[in-house]
Amino acid sequence: MNGLSKPVYLWQTAVMEPARQQTPPARTPEALGPAVEIVSAGNEVLLGDVLDTNSNWLCRRVTALGGHVRRAVMLRDEVSVLAGELRGALARRPALIFTVGGLGPTTDDLTLAAVAEAFARPLELHPEAERMVRERYEEFARRKAVPFAGLNAARRKMAVIPRDATPLLNRVGGAPGVFLEIGDTAILSLPGVPSELQDIVEHSCHALFTRVFGTAYYEERALIVSTQDESAIAHVLAEVEVRHPHVYIKSRAQRIGSEHVNRITCSARGADEQAVDALLAAALRELRERIAASGYVARQIEAAGDS
Repeated sequence: MNGLSKPVYLWQTAVMEPARQQTPPARTPEALGPAVEIVSAGNEVLLGDVLDTNSNWLCRRVTALGGHVRRAVMLRDEVSVLAGELRGALARRPALIFTVGGLGPTTDDLTLAAVAEAFARPLELHPEAERMVRERYEEFARRKAVPFAGLNAARRKMAVIPRDATPLLNRVGGAPGVFLEIGDTAILSLPGVPSELQDIVEHSCHALFTRVFGTAYYEERALIVSTQDESAIAHVLAEVEVRHPHVYIKSRAQRIGSEHVNRITCSARGADEQAVDALLAAALRELRERIAASGYVARQIEAAGDS
């Protein structure tokens, strides 16, 4: 071994050894909120014919309610595939499972058949659901939106739902939403037409969401940092995460106008606005101080959605 061998070996070891960082603790239930999963059904989505904007909208809605979507999948309109995913979702015990699409009148609308198979509930014609569908088509006929009023076999199919399920009024389209509860998990089946899905969520689910998400207060705030290099401040975020486990901190490089920046969002939920304000204020104060000590400028913006 010559005189250079040992120093070179030590230098290589120092360079190649990964930097040791503090591992942030697992998020507390208080920071994350109730868990939600989304199962989106539709061959047209997987073919690329239709963009799945519904899952994105639901993710934002759940976040605003103080919950967190931990899993979202897109699957073909096949009963066995959908049923298998639903059984797996239930085994993970989320507070709420959304199914999206597959509630319509055609033979490839199979989501409720999958829900029935997954949870061993026979499909039955529900009188209240039948009334909802009938009234919607009477209204459509008055507006000349459909050629005739009344129910045929295809329309009546939308009123056939799993036993023990409850229909939810759809003020936009024909298919009711469907709510089923299995143990501590709520299963909410929604149509795939975005305007119908959003109407049911906004107008027919208040009591359900109050029970699932509670009345806890949720808020999100953001900092803009004058660097697009997330790695330059990653150690700061890791340190602050350890010290504030009830606050969820997320960074994302983005462009605002001609400026490349890093956007850091902090969110928390708690019993009331005062409790959440205390959590966020402490975390943001420490973030600004540590980012400034690292040589970067951080400015707080009014809301996480602002640019």
